[in-house]
Amino acid sequence: MKINIKDWNVEDEGYWASKGSRIATRNILISIPSLLLAFSVWIMWGIIITKMKEFGYNFGMLEGVAESLKAAKLKEINSLYYTLPAIAGLAGATLRIPNSFLIGLAGGRNVIFITTALLLIPAIGVGFALQDVNTSYMTFAILALLSGFGGGNFASSMSNISYFFPKRVQGTSLGFNAGIGNLGVGVMQKTIPWVIGIFLFSAIDKDGTIVSGEALAGIQNAGWVWVPVLLICTVAAFFGMNNVVTGTPKMPNAIKGISTTLYMNLLGLIAAGIGAYLLVSAGINMWIVLPIVVVVAVMLMKFATPGEMKENLTKQFAIFKDKQNWVMTVIYTMTFGSFIGFSAAFPKLCQDIFVYTSSTDPTYINPNAPNFLMWVFLGPVIGALIRPFGGWLSDKINSGSRVTAISTVFQTAAALAVAYFIKEAKGSATPEDYWWPFFACFMLLFATTGIGNGSTFRSIPYIFSKEQAGPVLGWTSAIAAYGAFIIPKVFGAQIKAGTPEFALYGFAIYYTVCLGLNWYFYDRKKGIKC
Repeated sequence: MKINIKDWNVEDEGYWASKGSRIATRNILISIPSLLLAFSVWIMWGIIITKMKEFGYNFGMLEGVAESLKAAKLKEINSLYYTLPAIAGLAGATLRIPNSFLIGLAGGRNVIFITTALLLIPAIGVGFALQDVNTSYMTFAILALLSGFGGGNFASSMSNISYFFPKRVQGTSLGFNAGIGNLGVGVMQKTIPWVIGIFLFSAIDKDGTIVSGEALAGIQNAGWVWVPVLLICTVAAFFGMNNVVTGTPKMPNAIKGISTTLYMNLLGLIAAGIGAYLLVSAGINMWIVLPIVVVVAVMLMKFATPGEMKENLTKQFAIFKDKQNWVMTVIYTMTFGSFIGFSAAFPKLCQDIFVYTSSTDPTYINPNAPNFLMWVFLGPVIGALIRPFGGWLSDKINSGSRVTAISTVFQTAAALAVAYFIKEAKGSATPEDYWWPFFACFMLLFATTGIGNGSTFRSIPYIFSKEQAGPVLGWTSAIAAYGAFIIPKVFGAQIKAGTPEFALYGFAIYYTVCLGLNWYFYDRKKGIKC
């Protein structure tokens, strides 16, 4: 089997039928499980922090604290729990920036192989870190940063798959790659609570005592469970995927492609590391940190890359001069940014609204609280599985913008409904009464983000040329992924302030703005038909 394919022309129906379809199918069948695992590792912190809270991972911050000050310190620790998925979100989104342009530099097979292999680092690291309740917060913060490799993979994966399929099925093919790949969030949310009940290891509790045969002893499996399947997907990508000339006009050899991938990811990691430091150690506001990180990442790519690589990047950077790139970035962020941000924050939000329900006693547990971990996985699963439907429906009615408009209306309504039930639950002596309407509205919220995201996949290849569509898909997904950073931080701050419903009000306003942009640029009669 040829790894590098230089006669790739899938828009020719004869070529597609005789050769292209078979090769494209093999590549997407390897791409999908690799992306699924990437999302599992990236967003695993949403579930891990609920277990850290349950088992008393306090990062040594309660040592020597007076009893009268413990309640305030526990609130601070609870806010730090939200920061871990936020750091992972920040890193994953930032790593998407270099990954947006990697296919043109390094080749699809080379990129997917090495970015999948990199996921082994945070998976193994989490397995070791969770074995001790006294592990420092900084250790977990670094591991959260490294789990961002999983977030970065989406940009290169989507860019890569866009070159394998003809334009007429882009919505469907990209919807399947993204939708089933995003299913990793739901798979993870169901897998981790299950595997921690398998006591393969021992652990050290907060008193320094070794624990075995109890729930704490199995929490390490939250990291170890991904290792064997990651190894399988890494090998499959190396031996089963291809580099195609439409994606990588100047194809490098495997060693150069892999080294380029590692170097570009290092630049992204440096930018994300600076952001994490500013956020955690320097205590700088996230709205200041965010643009700093994006600018640093782009500047590193522009000025810290070798000549030939810089020349290729400069050509791809042409998308930044196109107004439509920025419009689609805002709209895409509404869909995917909401999906990934809610996926990261939803479990902890459920815990804070329905389990730890006392505003004066952070240790109080509602005895009638719903078993939210049994259900939270359904949100990301619905959002992921319905995404291909959004792409297919857009192809079917020949309009991605129309599907985006309809889904945005329902997404806005769902956000406001969730806000209403959060407010009612927080003000009730029996918040569990509002669990099911809250949960149902959140499921609608996940579904609408998925449908809207699928429709944007269809729109982008119609708005941009074949050469630009891949980088635009990568770039828009990179910025959108900051939802996994912003939404947990926003919810964490509003939970601390006692007004979590305010977060949803803000999101609803943003969705309304996106609805207007979509209509003006694409869905009205004089708009770009996409």
